[in-house]
This record gives sequence, structure tokens and C-alpha cells, in this order.
Amino acid sequence: MVFEPDLLRTFLAVERAGGFTAAGRLLGLRQSTVSGHIARLEQAAGRELFRRDTRNLALTADGAAMIGFARRILDAQARAERYFSESTLTGLIRLGASDDLMAHELPDILVEFQRTHPGVDLELTVGLSENLKTRMTAGELDLVFGKRLPGERHGRLLWRDRLVWAGRSAAMEFEDPVPLITYPEPSLTRDLALRALRHAGRTYRISCVSDSLLGIRAAALAGLGVFVHARGVLPDDLVPLTDPRLPELGDLDFVLMHRRTRLSDPEQALVEVITANTRRAAGREPATGRAPQ
Repeated sequence: MVFEPDLLRTFLAVERAGGFTAAGRLLGLRQSTVSGHIARLEQAAGRELFRRDTRNLALTADGAAMIGFARRILDAQARAERYFSESTLTGLIRLGASDDLMAHELPDILVEFQRTHPGVDLELTVGLSENLKTRMTAGELDLVFGKRLPGERHGRLLWRDRLVWAGRSAAMEFEDPVPLITYPEPSLTRDLALRALRHAGRTYRISCVSDSLLGIRAAALAGLGVFVHARGVLPDDLVPLTDPRLPELGDLDFVLMHRRTRLSDPEQALVEVITANTRRAAGREPATGRAPQ
């Protein structure tokens, strides 16, 4: 009896995300592909792993047992890959990442990189893209995985995402002044939100300022207001609003920036892992070349 690693990864993603659609977003797969993976794994095991109905998805007793087996199998495979890959890269990479990417893209990318390059030390700084870019220019960071406005030239484009007004319920509507939940300056989404509201003739008030997505999410779930966020990395328990009186916001670019023109071998390896992983996500525009720094 052989369990394919891809099927096990999908199984663990479904358990972690709580559903097939959410797991598909995590893995960059269609919901039908996720369902097919689970069906093949159940066929290989000869057991039902999830109990499904129209509303709920829950592990069976065999599914709960499979969690431990899947983790051990994948861990053993990763150790074998590290052993036989014989990566000799060593060094330090000072990586900056915008806060919203830490909730979606980056953790799995860093796990993969550290498994394949155990000799490279990572020093991670999380913050606003504009602040991280400034720190990189000052020589304090080597790479930044962050955002830029469409039309800007710095960094390598990884994908472009639509900005949306978001909150705890799609039907939420706000009278003037619009209560705005936002990151502090110099947040790109803050600047775009204020600019769009002014251009539309809407008044606003700042109802919450937080320098972390955790704070933004908590304020939105509490109904304190509306916030602007890239749709593709929107937290799962928050949704785009349908209020037609809120103005259009346009797009936002997700980019990879680097301090040096010539990357070190460890930096190049991390760039390749980030680029490969972000290209796998469904519906995203691949990188179109390296822009000047």
C-alpha cells in the first residue's frame, strides 16, 4: 500500500483549512482536483477519511489516524530529499515580507526552502511594504516580498491582484462618514482607500489603525468598519462587500525586490522557490521579467 505524497499534502490542507474550496486556495488547485485527490487517497486506504454532508466536513476515526501517518510520511520524504540533495549552500538572508503574505503565501514557501537548504539562515522581518523597501535601500534587508502600485517599476512582478472593500458580511453598508479600518502610514492600501473615497465624494473616519493583519481582522469581525485588501489573500472569514456606493479601487502588484543587482547563491535559491510557488497559484499572472531596482 503506497500513499502518494501529493495526495497526503492535499489531505492535510483540507483538514487544516476546513474544506475543499479553502484547501484549493491554499494549494493553488481547483476544488474538483482537491476532491479527486481525497477520493484517490480514500481508495488507496480503503477507508473513508472525511464524513461529508451539505454543511459540514469532519474527519472520521480513520481520517484522524491518517493525520499522524501523513505527517510522518511527508516528514520522512523531506528528510530523504534533504539527505540526497546534498545542498551545500550556506549564508544568511535578511528577508522582509508584508504582513498579509505571512497569513497566506510565505509560511509554506519558507518551510520548503529550509527543508532543501538547511545550511542557509533566514532572518525574517514583517511589516509594511514601503517601510521594508526603505530598510532594504538602507542595506538592512537583502530581499523584500511585498507590494507596489501598478505602474511602479521597482521589483519583479509575481502576480497582480484586485483590491476590494471587505468586512465580516457582504451585505454591510455604511453611511457617511465611512468607518475605515486601516494599516498606519505609509500603507499602500490606506493611501488608495482614502484617495478613492475622496474622489467619490465620500467622507470617512478612521475607526481602527493596526500594524498587523491580526488587528485588522479582529476589528473587521467586530463590525468596526470596512477595510481595503487584495482579494486573493483576503482572510477566509472575511468577504468582499457588495455596496455599490463604495468606489472602485483598482489593482495591486505583488513583487519581489532585491538589494543587489547580482544575487548571492542563497538569495537566488530563495528567489527561485518564491517564484515557483507563486506561479502555481491559480489565476495569477506570472512574472514578466525583472524591473530595475
